[in-house]
Amino acid sequence: MLDTSTSTVDGATIIEVRVDRRLTERRSNPYGPPSSAEEERQPVASALDQIASRYGRNFLRVGTPAATVHRMKFAVIQFPGSNCDQDCVAGINGLDGLRAEYVWHKETSLDDYDAIVLPGGFAYGDYLRCGAIARFSPVMGAVISDARAGKLVLGTCNGFQILCEAGLLPGALVRNRSLRFVCDMVITRVEVDDSSFTHGCPKGTLLRLPVAHGEGCFYADAETLRQLNANEQVILRYADRKGRIVPEANPNGSIENIAGICNRERNVFGLMPHPDRASDARLGSADGAKIFRSMMQTVSAAASHSTGILRVTNSNRLDAEATSAVA
Repeated sequence: MLDTSTSTVDGATIIEVRVDRRLTERRSNPYGPPSSAEEERQPVASALDQIASRYGRNFLRVGTPAATVHRMKFAVIQFPGSNCDQDCVAGINGLDGLRAEYVWHKETSLDDYDAIVLPGGFAYGDYLRCGAIARFSPVMGAVISDARAGKLVLGTCNGFQILCEAGLLPGALVRNRSLRFVCDMVITRVEVDDSSFTHGCPKGTLLRLPVAHGEGCFYADAETLRQLNANEQVILRYADRKGRIVPEANPNGSIENIAGICNRERNVFGLMPHPDRASDARLGSADGAKIFRSMMQTVSAAASHSTGILRVTNSNRLDAEATSAVA
């Protein structure tokens, strides 16, 4: 069933079509990676065929629809003193289908965004304890409520520390065992391949990511550690070039070489390495982009199980944008 309306923008006729949810349901697991590009595109093609039959093919040139039909918006939170927010925005905006925007820490709503990123660097109050003051910023109320509602939240480096301080992730980040600031390229091993942040990364995949921190040693008590392992919440561990979890590969003394963990619901992920600084081969590694693309797949899969809106223009190319819309 199609519910349509038309408007004109810059001389182009816009047909806005609300697509019945049944047209977009194709996969049994909404949070799993698509089995093939064909399967991912088919729901959109089906909807466009219905539009064409109603309005005529002259409105559309249905070639190969883009694999991503929704340009997702990621919120990158800016705290006073943040210095990796620009890295996150640049890294995300460099990927097809994604758009990142800065959100000042005094904002109180993140409703317009599909996912949230707490960047690395520094946040005000870190002299007391990393993230201890930033976790009280007004925007954190929205981060916490959105996370509890299921929205994806990624915290890198200082962002990981803030997530722990806010209670969204267990454990704590303490001073590096060496008592020195560490800035280096490290290797991490993927421990969980079916999380919202590691689609396309089989278990055991090695990711080269940079670290830059003085308080990145992850610590948790014995019971918390037991639960993290039992629930498969440890997403990344520091490893050597052969994928072995050895002390020599651990840059900060983190317990059990833990580099990144998620919550039990698996929608909040914190890691000390910087995927944003490894999102382009020119930076020495593009492995970090896999995390952002995985998030995009997860959001796209979830959106395909909601009613969508297709906006189609009478241009010479397919211009379809599917956005989540709750009927």
